Amino acid sequence: MRTTTKTFLFSAGLLLGAAVMSNPVAAATPVKNIVLVHGAWVNGSGWKPVYDILTKDGYHVSIAEHPLTSFNDDVTAVKRIVDMQDGPTILVGHSYGGAIVTDVGNDPKVAGLVYIAAHALDQGETEVGNGKLYPNKTKAVKKTADGFTYLDPAFYPADFAADLPKAQAEFEAQAQELTAAEVFTVPAGQPAWKTKPSWYAVATADRIINPDLERMYAKRAHSHTIEVQGASHSVYESHPKEVAALIEDAARNAIP
Repeated sequence: MRTTTKTFLFSAGLLLGAAVMSNPVAAATPVKNIVLVHGAWVNGSGWKPVYDILTKDGYHVSIAEHPLTSFNDDVTAVKRIVDMQDGPTILVGHSYGGAIVTDVGNDPKVAGLVYIAAHALDQGETEVGNGKLYPNKTKAVKKTADGFTYLDPAFYPADFAADLPKAQAEFEAQAQELTAAEVFTVPAGQPAWKTKPSWYAVATADRIINPDLERMYAKRAHSHTIEVQGASHSVYESHPKEVAALIEDAARNAIP
């Protein structure tokens, strides 16, 4: 009788184990596709330190180059890259890129969102409007006669990239991608962070987006949040290990 009971329990354990192993939730595969979206006044090359870490760790990483000519143009360009992915995707946005991923993130392929010192707007909000509620510390923004913005190169190193090597920051100041002023005033549509899990990196020494605004965005979206101490707006370049680790956390946990 004792032997029969042991046999029954052993068999039941095997069946239970097999059921758990066949359960698609328990056996979920981490997301392997990552799309990186840059912000205003820069291009995708700044993502290289993060790209190097992620690809070394086995992720398929695409960098979206969008034109910064209008919000619709930028959304279309990023969505084109998302459409090219072969499965679930983590969408990462820096700065103004956060507004883009908040929109494009509604795509069914997007499993999770990562905001790096970025705008995570709610419906009807604008970057300019939120910036008035949480003023930043830069006075460097300039505008061309035809409505494009840039940062005064004399202030760029201190305001955008204070924790980068001086020579690198000075080069980036002269290599800016001018950005249509209208992208900062377009009211946001339905935000993806209301239906998708999100992660957020706050740059505590950011002079372009007020760190308290970043904290508000993260708290409101119930994001998994880290704070990178002493980081400038260029946190994705100056602290690639922390940023890559946050993205990998999203890739591992976006799908339950």
